[in-house]
Amino acid sequence: MTAEPVATPTVLVVDFGAQYAQLIARRVREAHVYSEIVPHSISADELARRAPAALIFSGGPSSVHQDGAPSIDPAVYELGIPILGICYGAQLIARDLGGTVAKTGRGEYGRTGLEVHDHGALFGTVDHQQVWMSHFDTITEPPTGCVVTASSPDTPAAAFESVERKIFGVQYHPEVLHTPQGQDLLERFLYGPAGLAGSWTMENFIERTVEQIRAQVGSGRAICGLSGGVDSAVAAALVHRAIGHQLTCVFVDTGLMRKGEGEQVVETFRRHQGIELIHVQAADRFFGRLVGVTEPEQKRKIIGELFIRVFEDASGGIEDARFLVQGTLYPDVIESGTTHAAKIKSHHNVGGLPDDLEFDLVEPLRALFKDEVRAVGTQLGLPDEIVWRQPFPGPGLGVRIIGEVTRDKVALLQEADQIVRDELRAAGLERAIWQAFAVLPDIRAVGVMGDERTYGYPVIIRAVTSEDAMTADWARLPADVLEAMSSRIINEVRGINRVAYDITSKPPGTIEWE
Repeated sequence: MTAEPVATPTVLVVDFGAQYAQLIARRVREAHVYSEIVPHSISADELARRAPAALIFSGGPSSVHQDGAPSIDPAVYELGIPILGICYGAQLIARDLGGTVAKTGRGEYGRTGLEVHDHGALFGTVDHQQVWMSHFDTITEPPTGCVVTASSPDTPAAAFESVERKIFGVQYHPEVLHTPQGQDLLERFLYGPAGLAGSWTMENFIERTVEQIRAQVGSGRAICGLSGGVDSAVAAALVHRAIGHQLTCVFVDTGLMRKGEGEQVVETFRRHQGIELIHVQAADRFFGRLVGVTEPEQKRKIIGELFIRVFEDASGGIEDARFLVQGTLYPDVIESGTTHAAKIKSHHNVGGLPDDLEFDLVEPLRALFKDEVRAVGTQLGLPDEIVWRQPFPGPGLGVRIIGEVTRDKVALLQEADQIVRDELRAAGLERAIWQAFAVLPDIRAVGVMGDERTYGYPVIIRAVTSEDAMTADWARLPADVLEAMSSRIINEVRGINRVAYDITSKPPGTIEWE
């Protein structure tokens, strides 16, 4: 299923290896303009066929003077498409179109003062701005026909433009929050030279996507594997709006979910959304297969493969279903490096479906980032408890219990994890944290409770901040919040006598422990 209709005005972010390429695309979408990321190897012919409203050249780690540095098809400049270059992208434009990029031996990194000399098409009324720089080479002369609009202490041509040629460049990063007027500059480019109206909203997205789903599925039937997470929930709700009773959802309750989540999924979809739901209570099968298993990858494989088998058993009775709904998001598409095949191959979101399952994919969210998915869920009337649910690993608590997974350990961890989430919510921090959860390690610790010696499990609290889970930082939770979590866990969860806090970022660590 195509992510967006061809008629949708699109800005293409050309990726030159920047860590901020996704962020640029997100900022464009925040301006209500649809955007996608494409590789710098894209040809001018392909760009012409896609007919984007504008191009944004991203930054990148290379120097334009290096052999083999990323470049762009020179014919792209002749297409007449408005182009904004950012950092490396601006240097590439300068190098390609007659400007000068010098090796001065002095870079600019971090917050830098920018002096605006000519407000031109992109700058507002602020003459002196704080911007975020991250470069070593320096643009000393703008491209032929372009005028310098701003400079910094070490970059004479920190911004340039030619309205006639629709060429614009800035040496700094307007997409980051450390550039306060950065979003304003992006919007001036989008609404001015690019001529866009800012009409891409989640309401319009829902309307268009419903039409697409109806056209794809027709009178056929579709099934959706509900995991209890945000993505599959929103995908199911969106497809249900399009085809109603033609959709059947299968919810495999593995026994490895967070406390109360299985019941909440059933309540939301069967009773409130009116979706036909097959609820498979399969905890006995999962715990039976996990007896004695301690190696993380083996646990993941067992849980994933058993999920497949249970899903197959439950969906086998829906003989006329030939469409499978998945909650694939745009970061999945970016990371795969290719568009998704028409049939299920290796990428999936329901636990690892095998190659021999012949379903046509319905992926209504594959154009969206996570924050946009949440906005769609809210528009569709899903409760906040579903829409704002934090990301949860496919194998569930099976990878948050180090060592063998047993019913008793799951029960302990569910109680501790619930307290972590309750205290985070009480502190008003739930939406500021990407993920917060408890981990149960495979060790025992000596403690004293009352006048008695104890020998119980420790619990590790893990809380991180992130935008996309590709990188993450440990959350600086207030001491009183951590104290409340620790006190409640030790006092309320029998069998746990010690609490620790994980202060490892990603990298070098990962968000999950297994």
